[in-house]
Amino acid sequence: MPGRTGTRVLRVVHVLHSLEVGGTENGTVNVINGLREGFQHTVVTMTRSGVLARRLAPGTEVHCLGKRPALDLAATVRLARLLRRLRPDIVHSRNWAAFDGVLAARLARVPIVVHGEHGRGADDPRGTHPRRNRLRRMFAPWVDRFVAVSGDLTRWLVETVRIPAPKVLTIMNGVDMHRFGPHGRRTGRRALGVPDGWVVLGSVGRLDPVKDHGTLLEAFAKLSHVHPATFLVLVGDGPCRPALEARVHDLGIASRVRLAGERQDVAALLPAMDVYVLPSIAEGISNTILEAMAAALPVVATRTGGNPELVADGVTGSLVPVQDACALRTTLEAYVADADLRTARGSAGHRRVQEHFSLDRMRARYRSLYEELASPAATADRADAALAVEATRKPSETPVTPTGTNRIDDRRMFPGPSAGTGPAADRFAGAIDPGGRFRPGEFRGGRSPLRSEGGEAPLRGL
Repeated sequence: MPGRTGTRVLRVVHVLHSLEVGGTENGTVNVINGLREGFQHTVVTMTRSGVLARRLAPGTEVHCLGKRPALDLAATVRLARLLRRLRPDIVHSRNWAAFDGVLAARLARVPIVVHGEHGRGADDPRGTHPRRNRLRRMFAPWVDRFVAVSGDLTRWLVETVRIPAPKVLTIMNGVDMHRFGPHGRRTGRRALGVPDGWVVLGSVGRLDPVKDHGTLLEAFAKLSHVHPATFLVLVGDGPCRPALEARVHDLGIASRVRLAGERQDVAALLPAMDVYVLPSIAEGISNTILEAMAAALPVVATRTGGNPELVADGVTGSLVPVQDACALRTTLEAYVADADLRTARGSAGHRRVQEHFSLDRMRARYRSLYEELASPAATADRADAALAVEATRKPSETPVTPTGTNRIDDRRMFPGPSAGTGPAADRFAGAIDPGGRFRPGEFRGGRSPLRSEGGEAPLRGL
C-alpha cells in the first residue's frame, strides 16, 4: 500500500548479529515478512547466517560479514562498502552486537539510520557498561530514531544512556495469533514423549547465561520431590547446554527433564505445556512469553526488563525475583497443585495478547516509522538541520554539502589538521592492515574517535 512516500519502494537494510534462533532475530523476520508491499528488504549479519534465514520471504537477500569476536573494525569497513553498493534508504541495526551498523551507515552516507534495542546480555544485564554507553551517546547524532521494545529499555536509553527523549520510540513485539494458539495438546505431548497425566513446565529460548536455566533446574529439583508427576522441558540450544546436562544429572532429575534442543515446531509444542517459565536475568520484550500467552499458558517469569509489561502479576501469571530458586519453586508449586488457577490465568493471558500484542499492530508501527522518516517533510527537516550546522561554522572550516541526507562531516568525525581531505570511509579503511587489525597511526587526520578517553589505545572488549 502506498504510504506517505507515495509509490516509491523503500529499500531497508536490517543489520543483525546473526540469524540464529533468538527473540531479536525472530522479531526482525516477522517485520520483514509482514512489510512486503512498498518495501525491499535486505539482511546483513555481522557474523553468520542461521536457521531463521529459511523463514525469510522469498527474494530477501542475506549478506554475512564474518565479523571476529570483540573489536573488528575491518568488518565495519566491509559493511560500509556493502551499504554503498546496496544504496538503501534506511539502515536499521539492532542491539549492541550490530551497533557497527550506525557508523557504517554514516560512512556510506545512508540517508536514514534507525537503531533498535531489544534487550541486554549476561555481560551487561543492567546496561551500565561505561564504554558502550559513551559510544551510544557519541553516535546518537547520526541515529534518526532509537527503537526500544519495552518501556524499561526506553527509560534506560533516556535516563542512563542519555539519548534525547524525542529520538526514542517504543514499539513492543507482537505475536502471530494464527500460528500460536491453545489447540493441539495431545499432538504436542506425543512429540515430547510426555504422559497425559503429568504437569509439564516448559521454557523456550537459547541456552545462554542470561536466561539462567540453572536457577530453574534448582527450583524444579526441589519441586519434583514433592510433586513427582511433574516434567520440565527446555526447548532450545546454546553454549550452556553441556553444563545444564551435567547439572540435571547431578540433581538426580534426568528422568523428569528433557532438553529438547533447537526445534522448528515450537508452536506445536507450547500447547503440550501447563505452565510457561522464563527465569532470565535480563529481558527486553520476550517473544516466547507472548507466544506462551497466545497458547493460553500461565506465565511465571522473573521481575526484570520488559517482563512486568507483559505478565500481569496475579492475573495472567506471576513475577518472581531474579535468581531466587526458593521463590520460583514456591510459585511454581501453586500452579502445579491447582489446575483451575492454571486455566484462569492462561485464559486471561490469551485475551491480553489478543488485545494488546498482535503482530499486525507491531508491523503497522514499523511501517509508520519507516514511512515517516522517509517522508518529504522529514527529509526537509534533515536538510534544515544540515544548513543550521553549516551556518555555525567558522569561515576556515571545511564546508559540508547540505544534501538533506545527513552526509558525514569528516572534520568532526576525524578531528585533526588534515581532516576533511578525503572520504571518511576511505581514510577509515586505510587504518586497517591486510590482517584486519586497526592501526591508529594510519589515520590521516589525527586522533581516532575510537580511542579510549586517555587516548592511549583504541577501545577493546566492547
